[in-house]
Amino acid sequence: MKKVLAFDIGGTNTRLALFNEKLENEKEIIVPTIVGDKEKFLSAIVDLINKFDLKDVVAIGAGVPGVVDREKSKIIVLPNMHIGDIDFGDFLKEKFGLPVYLRNDAEVACLGEAYSPVGKDYENVFFITISTGLGGALCVSGDNADYVTEIGHTITTYKNANYEYEQIASGTGLVKLAEINGLKVKNAKELFELIRENDSKALEIFKDWKMLINRFIKMIEDSYEPNVIFMTGGVLKNKDLFFDDLVNSHKDTPIRECYYDDHAGLVGAAVYALRKQEIIWFN
Repeated sequence: MKKVLAFDIGGTNTRLALFNEKLENEKEIIVPTIVGDKEKFLSAIVDLINKFDLKDVVAIGAGVPGVVDREKSKIIVLPNMHIGDIDFGDFLKEKFGLPVYLRNDAEVACLGEAYSPVGKDYENVFFITISTGLGGALCVSGDNADYVTEIGHTITTYKNANYEYEQIASGTGLVKLAEINGLKVKNAKELFELIRENDSKALEIFKDWKMLINRFIKMIEDSYEPNVIFMTGGVLKNKDLFFDDLVNSHKDTPIRECYYDDHAGLVGAAVYALRKQEIIWFN
């Protein structure tokens, strides 16, 4: 049975899994992502691949949090990881002799959700991740739409200043949002703890964050007319505080948690590689 390796490389963790042509996950390993050093990053990728049996592997699929050249499988820049200009595909092909298929991480995750039993029921599927960064992608009729790029870097106005949505609405952006409002927190987890304790300042910031996320979703609805929006990411660990409100604020567009949860990126990278190898097709 033909198999592929699927990477989901995030700003915090890197996952690698072995999928067969039935899209079954046979083995998975997760490690911390190396940031700020291109050589150490690539070395860690090689070490991770070496933990897998490559006997029946025919290709590698990968999603990365940044801008890529899909034709060359080259990483242009990974903003949150502070590295770029990486000949990812050529490097891995030289090391392992396998073709590499590379896309933005939100794009492959969206492909995974569009391929899922739930996503297949919709023509226009949009995917949003709120984690270390803030990203999104669109699939139309089961395939990636190439005109959605790094949507989290769209500019919005907050308190008479301009910011990228990612800067103030992502998981790390919540720290910046708190700072703008005079509250110092180490991370989003600490802010959500204060919210649960009904801290007045934290609740004000939380209200503004929900406003920003609703604005972000409204922009997506107006621009891309999705039939469904799938959401995932580390911030959804606190979904009990806000997810129902998001759903109720956008009644014309169903908003669902990802079918594959935090494995959407892995599944999507596998789907991408299997389809590039003409092993599976959308149906």
